[in-house]
Amino acid sequence: MTTARELMTPGAECVGENETLVDAARKMRDLDVGALPICGEDNRLKGVLTDRDIVVNCVADGRDPAQVTAGSFGQGKPVTVGADDSLEEALRTMEEHQVRRLPVIDGHELVGMLAQADLVQASPTKAGETVSEISESN
Repeated sequence: MTTARELMTPGAECVGENETLVDAARKMRDLDVGALPICGEDNRLKGVLTDRDIVVNCVADGRDPAQVTAGSFGQGKPVTVGADDSLEEALRTMEEHQVRRLPVIDGHELVGMLAQADLVQASPTKAGETVSEISESN
């Protein structure tokens, strides 16, 4: 059984819940990523912030990204996958929650990020169906 741990990008870097969206955007640029996990001061995962969130839910609404914190986008329980969960479980979770990226946790510790592309490389047929389902809904 292929696990999330085997497919993930390890060492995901967080944006702090009190950092601004400008800080988050710079970190995304520097890391060449489109999403960052949001971590609280307690080092717990609070959510995921995407470049699209910054543009659509801040800039397009006329808000100042230098005045908005990443934590304001980390509402509710974050959708995650366990490090030892199967490829199938990761696909099911992405489809069920209509997300393209999943933080991978081991206990309460963030250990990596799993993207659709990671799953497609591992199982093109299975992942292709999930990608299609998610893309139709967004």
